[in-house]
Formats: sequence, structure tokens, C-alpha cells
Amino acid sequence: MPAPPSPRNALPRWRGFNLLEMHMATSLTPYAELDFRWIADWGFDFVRLPLSYTHWIKANDPFQIDESGPGLARLDRAVELAERHHLHVCLNLHRAPGYCVNPERREPFNLWRDAAASEAFCLHWRTLARRYQGVGKASMSFDLLNEPPPLRPYWPGGFNRVKHARVMRAAVAAIRDVDAERTIILDGLNFGRRPCPELADLPNVAQSCRAYEPFELSHYRADWVPRRGQWSRPAWPLRRDHFGRRWSRERLERVYAPWAKLLASGVGVHCGEAGCYHHTPHDVFLAWFRDVLEVLTGHGIGWALWNLRGPFGVLDSGRGDVNYAPWQGHQLDHALLDLLQTF
Repeated sequence: MPAPPSPRNALPRWRGFNLLEMHMATSLTPYAELDFRWIADWGFDFVRLPLSYTHWIKANDPFQIDESGPGLARLDRAVELAERHHLHVCLNLHRAPGYCVNPERREPFNLWRDAAASEAFCLHWRTLARRYQGVGKASMSFDLLNEPPPLRPYWPGGFNRVKHARVMRAAVAAIRDVDAERTIILDGLNFGRRPCPELADLPNVAQSCRAYEPFELSHYRADWVPRRGQWSRPAWPLRRDHFGRRWSRERLERVYAPWAKLLASGVGVHCGEAGCYHHTPHDVFLAWFRDVLEVLTGHGIGWALWNLRGPFGVLDSGRGDVNYAPWQGHQLDHALLDLLQTF
């Protein structure tokens, strides 16, 4: 059953995994019921579904939504599986009209600059709100946009807090026109690192942080990260990152202090993504992640590992330094699973 709210957090302390079947524009695969069953059987209560809006549009047009097509049918199936296994499901636009953190596809407009992009963004969330209006608040939430960009003037569209707030407030209003009760989540700025206190006045709107700091440890030798070849083999604590900063449990506490301040103002907080890429030494990963989970738990903040199956996950991660246990045709990282179950 869903976790109760923390005394310090307006959100339940959801604990679970990201499932990635629909997060890339180039892939659309069915969700596997066994994933939902295993997550529930292992004692977790949450799945986050990063989604690309391109899976349910017609003729590559962001304003033409195919409500009877295979994309939304597969999403319906995932929602049904989450309900069947008593998991809270969070829908997240990983790729939204006009913005995505991944460069796999060129968007036809810019979410932070173009009114048409914001209109399309609102249209998609209004459509999803209407489609799932019958799903209870305890069973589903909406995470509007995965990892907005850094606060840098040279970002395409001239991204800043004012532009971000304008787009998010419009999308919240679009959802509220259909569903006044749905819990809405906003990812922090700078790819989930910075909270948005300027949006704390929105009722029943929570925010989402990340558990990837220090990045040189969590994304060591990750294929998509620039300058990854310049990073030294990580340790924990980390003596020095490329900025010359020392990382330890104490610094992690400072990383989450702004999120604790947001919690104190009454805004719910969840950690929508967490984990380490499979090239990080396993013992380093586990030592770092225990500290991260202790800090998050101390604030009453739940989390979702990226991912369940794959290079960040507990299954089939491809790490070369793990004694895997066979698990129904998969390779299970039992040490990581045991750590997650502890929190």
C-alpha cells in the first residue's frame, strides 16, 4: 500500500524505480508485468514512467494527439499494472514539446521562448489529466517536465526562472481545469539540482530533486557525458572533483539543505531519480548511496532508482565487479537490493 506522509513532508515517502520503456522518442516497447510484480514483492510502492510525447502524436505534429493509438494504449497498460500491484505511478514528460534533456531529436520549437510550445505542452497535460481523471490521487501523480536546464543566459531560448515559472504555471492551470486534486510534481532546475521556491505557492504541487551528486562519481565513464575521459576513478569520500571540491557525507547534507528548507515551507519533495552508472566501482557506489539514502530518509524524502533493469539498476546492470544472483532469467545485484530495502 502507498506509504504514509512523513511528518516533515507533504508527500508520501515513495520508494521505487523508473521504468524506461517509453522515455526515448526512438523506442516504444511494452511494459512487463513482472517488473511491477517484482517491485511490489520486494516491498516498494512507486514507479516513475518517463515518457516521450512523440509516442502519441500523429504526423509528427505536437498538436495532433492520437488518443486511440498504440502509444497511449501502452501507457494505459502500465497504469493498469501499477494499480493491480498497488504501486503509485508517476507520469513524467521526459520529452515535452519544445524541450528534452536528451539531444536524440530536434524539437520544432522552444518551450522557453515560443508560445506555441507552451500551448502544446499544456495540451498534452490536459489530455493526460482527462484520460486518467478516474485514477485516484493516491494512485497517480504528474511530474510535468524532466530536468529543466541550468540558469544560464546562453541556454537556447534564454532560460531563466521567470520563463520556467510561466510555463509551469500554465501547465498546472491546464491540469486543474480538468482535475483539481491531482498531485503535481515539478523537477528542480539545473537538471533537478535546484528547488523552485518561487513556485511554492501552488497548492498540491510538490517538487523533485536528484541523487546524482557528485556527478563524477554517479556518472563515471557514462557514454553521454562530456569530458568523462578526464575524470579519475572515483572513491567515497571523494577527495577532489574537477572543481577542486571535496565530497563527503557532510557535503551531501549541504546539497539537500535547500530542499529541506522547501519542505519546511510546506512543499512536498521527492527524489525522482537516483543511482550510479555501472562503471562506478560497486563498493564505492554502495558506500556513497548509503550516505545519500540516509540523508534523504532523514528528511522524509522518498526516491526512485534510475532504473530497474539496466546500467543503473538492480537487474542486468552489467557491472564487472558484482557477484550476481540468478533471478528468473536475469542477473540480480542482491547487495544493492538489500541496501534499497533497508531504506
